[in-house]
Amino acid sequence: MGKAKRAKEAELKAETRVGRVVKNTGSSYVVRYPDGSQTQCKVKGNFRIKGIRTTNPVAVGDEVEVAPREGDADYIVGILPRRNYIIRRASNLSKESHILASNIDKAFLVATLREPEVTTIFIDRFLATCEAYNIPAALVLNKRDLWDETDQEIAEGMSYLYTSLGYAVVRVSARTGEGLEELKDMTRDKVSLMAGNSGVGKSSLINALVPGADLRTGEISDIHHTGVHTTTFSEMVPLPYGGDLIDIPGVRGFGTIDFAPEEVGHFFPEIFRYSRECKYGDCSHVNEPGCAVIPAVGEHLISESRYASYLSILEETREEGDKYRKPF
Repeated sequence: MGKAKRAKEAELKAETRVGRVVKNTGSSYVVRYPDGSQTQCKVKGNFRIKGIRTTNPVAVGDEVEVAPREGDADYIVGILPRRNYIIRRASNLSKESHILASNIDKAFLVATLREPEVTTIFIDRFLATCEAYNIPAALVLNKRDLWDETDQEIAEGMSYLYTSLGYAVVRVSARTGEGLEELKDMTRDKVSLMAGNSGVGKSSLINALVPGADLRTGEISDIHHTGVHTTTFSEMVPLPYGGDLIDIPGVRGFGTIDFAPEEVGHFFPEIFRYSRECKYGDCSHVNEPGCAVIPAVGEHLISESRYASYLSILEETREEGDKYRKPF
């Protein structure tokens, strides 16, 4: 390397700033600095492939090192160690993952009982993923203003189930404002992620929490009673009462990735607790003799819906293992 090039690199390194990625536009990123200023940044090509097995090596929430402008853009040249992150399976790339966000204090899953109906399997997959990646999680039941008496009873049952497992549950209505003060208290001065199926009212909730955010809201499909995607890329929105809220694209499915079959039970706190009493250490809690989990389900000490979610994830991890296992 020539002296001139070394000198240039030393000069750029001296001018490097550290900021937080607040928006992913697909081809570039917006980075916010401690003084409140922001710049549009790109990622150097060689950095993009440096041992990173995801479709996006840089994610919203990342603390990054930014080198000054070279030609038409500033460049992200490094990522500081992540405290945590959350991923989903990348579209059309079954063995690839996509980092949704990083350095999260709490992840909120927005769910609805109708228009659209969100399944407990989807909820449990999200919660299991948060457990796997060390992110505290909470459940937001939205569209409270649409509930009838049966919905109220279902909401009560879900609240009892998930709070008994240690997950906070808040029932809200973005339309009427019910429950919003409680949600504000839970997100104040934190970096919070808000996720959910399309159509659950996630963008409407964020607009209610952040007046002026003007995030696009979607309609519900009359054919399948599912939402129409509105958020395309992840974005971090400052909260007027302190903290930040990360809005991520709506996802219709939340396929787990990189879960080993023997680890799945670890991400269900109640199943992990009873598994300590199983006769065999490698018990999968399906049909083994001496299993302590199956009797606990029969005695309603473990919810049948949660056990069904566990079996669903377990089956998926086994299928993935068979699919990608190479023959000898």
